[in-house]
Amino acid sequence: MICVCGANCEGCTHLNNDCVGCDAVEGKVYWAQYIGADICPVYKCVKEKDYQNCGGCSQIPCELWISLKDPSLSEEEHQKSIQGRVSVLKGLR
Repeated sequence: MICVCGANCEGCTHLNNDCVGCDAVEGKVYWAQYIGADICPVYKCVKEKDYQNCGGCSQIPCELWISLKDPSLSEEEHQKSIQGRVSVLKGLR
């Protein structure tokens, strides 16, 4: 399962525990509370722009992607994650 941001849920340790996938919960992901939100800001943006995912946006990767860094990742890992998700969404893989 690919999320709107290009993240691949396959093998995620949270899936089916804390998370059932962003589409299933309409962006109300468990971690949103840690950033003071009700809904994932990326999911919200995609839905407001009426896109299926971020791949339809000319601003990919945008400031939201850059600012939403998993604190467990180094900056290098974060950038690599962004590049990978962009590739998935743009169909380059």
